Amino acid sequence: MPHSVTLIHTIAAALGLALVLGFLAARLRLPALVGYLLAGVAIGPFTPGFVADAALASQLAEIGVMLLMFGVGLHFSWGDLLAVRKIAVPGAVVQMIVATSLGMALALWWGWGMGGALVFGLALSVASTVVLLRALETLGILDSYTGRVAVGWLVVEDLAMVLILVLLPPLGGWLGGGTGADLDAAQLWRTLGWTLLQVGAFVVLMLLVGRRLFPWLLWQVARTGSRELFTLCVVAAAVGIAFGSAALFGVSFALGAFFAGMVMRESEFSHRAAHESLPLRDAFAVLFFVSVGMLFNPAVLWERPLQVLAVVAIIMLGKTVAAAGLVLAFRYPLNTALTVSASLAQIGEFSFILVALGSSLGLLPPEGASLVLAGALFSMALNPLLFHAIAPLQGWLRARSALARRLEQRDDPLAELPTSTDSRYLARQVVLVGYGRVGRRVAATLAANDIPFVVAEQNRELVEALRADGVAAVFGDAVEPAVLIQAHIARAAMLVVATPDALQVRQMIETAQTLNPGIDIVVRSHNEDEAQRLVQECSHAQVFLAEDALAQAMARHVLERARDRQARATLPAPLHGPA
Repeated sequence: MPHSVTLIHTIAAALGLALVLGFLAARLRLPALVGYLLAGVAIGPFTPGFVADAALASQLAEIGVMLLMFGVGLHFSWGDLLAVRKIAVPGAVVQMIVATSLGMALALWWGWGMGGALVFGLALSVASTVVLLRALETLGILDSYTGRVAVGWLVVEDLAMVLILVLLPPLGGWLGGGTGADLDAAQLWRTLGWTLLQVGAFVVLMLLVGRRLFPWLLWQVARTGSRELFTLCVVAAAVGIAFGSAALFGVSFALGAFFAGMVMRESEFSHRAAHESLPLRDAFAVLFFVSVGMLFNPAVLWERPLQVLAVVAIIMLGKTVAAAGLVLAFRYPLNTALTVSASLAQIGEFSFILVALGSSLGLLPPEGASLVLAGALFSMALNPLLFHAIAPLQGWLRARSALARRLEQRDDPLAELPTSTDSRYLARQVVLVGYGRVGRRVAATLAANDIPFVVAEQNRELVEALRADGVAAVFGDAVEPAVLIQAHIARAAMLVVATPDALQVRQMIETAQTLNPGIDIVVRSHNEDEAQRLVQECSHAQVFLAEDALAQAMARHVLERARDRQARATLPAPLHGPA
C-alpha cells in the first residue's frame, strides 16, 4: 500500500480479537473485561505472533480514559452519595488505607522503592465500578439500599483516585520516579501548591462557567434536530475539555473529562448525551483495556506464582475482610456486610490508569504492572462466584455461629419496637416498605388522612431521622421476617411495598401472608411480566405497574381536558342586549 496502515492494523486487531475473547468470556459468565485484557495480552510484545504498535495503542488508550472518565462524571450524583455518606465515605477511606498499606508492605518486602510500593498499593485498593454495576444488575439489587451503599462506596474511591491521579505527577520525582528531578521540601511544597492552584482554578472555571455554558451549548445543538451534530458536540466537549484542561491548567486528561461529564449532567439532555456517546465510549474503552493487557507479561504467572497469589489474596481476602468488618462496625446487617465486601473483591479501570501513569513516571517496576494485571484478571474472573456464594455462606454461618445469628438480629437501638403498640392502632396500621420517592408520597397521603403507618427502611440515617420526627420506623431489610415482625405485620391492615426490588417482593408477601392471612397487599413493579406473575401467585396483592399508572394518569388528564373543551363548545353563546 502507498501509505502506512499501522493505525488500522492496531485498531482492527484490537477490536476484532477483543470481540472474540469478550464473547467467550461472556459465554463463560465472566466479565467481558477479562476477554478484552486477554486480547491485549495476545497482541502484546510478550506473546508470539502479531504485535500491535504500542505507541499508537497508548494514544488510543488515552482517548479511552477520557471517555471512560466522562461517563463517570456524567453519571455521578451528589444526591446518591449523600444518601449513604455516613457509611460510604469513612468506609471507603479506611478500606483504601488498609488495602494500600497491605500492598505497600508486600512491595517493600520484595525490595521495591517507596514510590513503586505506593502506586502498587493504591492500584490494589480501588475496585471496578463497571464490574460492580454488572454484578448488582445481574443479582437484581442495584436499586436496593445495599446496592446503593456499594455504589456510593465505589464513587468515593473514584473521587479519591481522581485526586491521586492529579497529585502523583508532581510527586513523581520526590517518590523516586525516573521522570522528575529530586525535590527538597520547599520545592516539593511549591510544586504541590502550584498544582493544587491550577486544579482549583480549573474546577472553579468549570463550576462557574462550564455549568452554564455547556448545557446551553447542548440546547443550541439539540435545537437543530441533527442527531450526528448532537453526538459530535458531546464527544467534542469531552475530548476538548480534557485536552484543554491539560494544556492550560496542567490537569490530567482524566480529571478534565470527569468534570466535562459533571457539567454536562446539569443539562436536561444529560440522559440523551449519555445514550448518544455510549457506543463511542464503549469502543474506545475496549481499546483502553486492550492496551492495558499489552503491558501484561504472562511469564509472571510461572516466574512469580507466590507473588501473584499474594496479590490476589490482598484483593479478594484483605479488602473483603476489611470492608465486612467496617460495615459490621457501623452496625449494619450481615447481608449488607457480605454484599459490600464482595463488591470490592476485584480491581479495574482506575487500577489500570494508575498502573499506566506509574509506569510512565518510572515509579512502578515492569513486574509491578504484570502483577496488578494478573490480580485484576483473577479477581474479575472469580468475583461473580463470590456474589453467588453470599446466600449459602450466610446460611452456613447462621447454622454454625451464634455470633452470625446475633449480627443478623441487628442488636442495636434501632431494633427496638415502635412506641405505638395499641391494638386499635395496629388494626388500622399500614406497613410501608421503602421510603424513597414513591414511599414518601404514600406516607404523606397516609399522614394527611390520619392513617397510622410504620416504615421499614434499610437506610439507618433515614430511620433515625424519621424517629426523630415522631414517625414509627424500623431498620432492616424487609425480606427478613424479623423486620416485618418488628413492624407488627401480624396485626396490620395492609402491606405496601414501595421499593422497586421485585425479586424480593415474593418473600415479603409470603412472610406477611403467613403471619397475617387476611392482610391487604399493594406492590409496585417496573416489569409487565413480573407484574403478571405477582398477580397470579398472590391473589390478595394489588400490583401497580409504573407504565400503566403513568398512562392512566395521562389518559384521565386528557379525558378531563377534552370534556371541558366539549362542554365549553356546546354552551350557548351569551346574548348581548342593549345596556
